[in-house]
Amino acid sequence: MNLISKLLSVIRNNMVKSVVSVAIVLVIVSVVTYEVTKAQVTVINNGEVTTLRTHAYTVGDVLADIGIEVEEFDKLSYSIKEPVKSDMEIKYEKAKPVVVAINGEEKQYYSTEKTVGEFLDEQGIEVSSYDEVSLDEGAALESNAEIKIKRGYQVTINDGGEEKDLWTTGGTVADLLKENDVTLSELDRITPKKTEKVDKDTDITITRVEKVTDVVEETVDYPTVTRSDNSIGKGVKKVLEPGEEGIVSKSYEVTLENGKEVSRELIKEEVKKESKKRIVAVGTKIKQLSASKPVSRGDDKVVKTMYMEATAYNWNCKTCSGSGLTRTGYNLKQNPNGVIAVDPSVIPLGTKVWVEGYGYAVARDTGGNIKGNRIDVHLPTLSEAARFGKKTVQVKILE
Repeated sequence: MNLISKLLSVIRNNMVKSVVSVAIVLVIVSVVTYEVTKAQVTVINNGEVTTLRTHAYTVGDVLADIGIEVEEFDKLSYSIKEPVKSDMEIKYEKAKPVVVAINGEEKQYYSTEKTVGEFLDEQGIEVSSYDEVSLDEGAALESNAEIKIKRGYQVTINDGGEEKDLWTTGGTVADLLKENDVTLSELDRITPKKTEKVDKDTDITITRVEKVTDVVEETVDYPTVTRSDNSIGKGVKKVLEPGEEGIVSKSYEVTLENGKEVSRELIKEEVKKESKKRIVAVGTKIKQLSASKPVSRGDDKVVKTMYMEATAYNWNCKTCSGSGLTRTGYNLKQNPNGVIAVDPSVIPLGTKVWVEGYGYAVARDTGGNIKGNRIDVHLPTLSEAARFGKKTVQVKILE
């Protein structure tokens, strides 16, 4: 009985050992089979490479297993529902939050682009060369980046009378001029002031001011000097020296506004050539008129003798026309002697006469004050006429 018990015990122990051995083998086989059937996957997470073996069914499962939650704007090389394959390379990029403010109006974006320029292209945000961007387009796009854009606009200025459209993104008048390479001289004027802020409706006017020197040569009249000469007839003039004009150089400071002269100031005067005097001899020799009893000249006969009030005049008097022509058209400038003015009702025009203290003459003129028994004798100069005065003279009418 004891022997049987021992035999049974031995058998049981051996069976247990066999079962355990089989179980161990099965476990080992299962583990090996499990490991062998895993797919090898490479995950590139924002540039960081991770290689793993997995039984995950989809790409989303793989990412979830390593703690990556894929959001709307993230970039993934496969769909999250894509079945996993051995040697699969999964690329994942986390989208970066970006704030864009255009003319102060902010908007939130998410992007996986590498540079600012690529991000703007991706979002369809157009930027012209006249716009101002806070970050360079070639700059790396950082997480939580803030991109500020000021849109450019045109401002019309009147520059020296010429209208120009200049681009700006705002600021002061001075900023606008600097951005567009518009320079002002010390004399130029601008409205409004350079410190004023500009907008689309700002009117800017530049007055270009320039000062130049203008040198002008002008002639100087020569003075006329008269000298008395008793060798020539009274009132006769003779030029001894013709005289010469002088030359003076005048320098003016001329102020131009927008190219037009607005003022000039004489700043220097220099005599280049002195003028020379004109010297004129004026005759003082008086021709003596015979006071003796006249006789007829040739066939002239005295037909009537009368006493008349006589005065004298010259063709250049204040009340004269200045033409030098008498009532009958006789030229007194060329022939100043031997002419009297009469009242035609007393002495007809054209009558030959002899006047005491004057001599032979012809009645060739009339006068407004010559009425009745009165005559006016013509003398070569005004001074002679003035000296003649008023007197009663004998007048003989000749035939």
